[in-house]
Amino acid sequence: MKRVMIVATTLLLSAGAVMAQQQVAVHQDNLMRSQAKSLYSVIQKMTKGDIPYNQKAVDEALANLEADVAKIAKTFEVNPKQDVVNASYGASPKVWQNKADFDSKIPPVQKAIADVKGKITDVASLKAAYTSINDRCTDCHETYRLKLK
Repeated sequence: MKRVMIVATTLLLSAGAVMAQQQVAVHQDNLMRSQAKSLYSVIQKMTKGDIPYNQKAVDEALANLEADVAKIAKTFEVNPKQDVVNASYGASPKVWQNKADFDSKIPPVQKAIADVKGKITDVASLKAAYTSINDRCTDCHETYRLKLK
């Protein structure tokens, strides 16, 4: 009976650890998806003419992007050692192998956002802003994002 309890307890603890790791990975994935929504589903689509230019939506997308980018370092403190189930992208182990370099990619994104805030007035200025921000995001994605599917 004692062995059964020990095995059951071990299994429960292991399952709990796996679930906790998955929650960390999901939290990281949700943060990145939120940024993608702002940058690609709003800003990029406006630059392409897929949706009409809307200053309020641009301002909201930039504010959301600015807030989300500020959360990256803290959100990626812990390596979940697993990817989100059925995710298309995930974080490379390189994030935690070279955390200082990963974290150093954040200020340039923040600066790119700060540099364009209040200066976007039309599609042309939005395109320039999009390019500036997206290039900084890509700097990090090239090294620290993995395509899973």
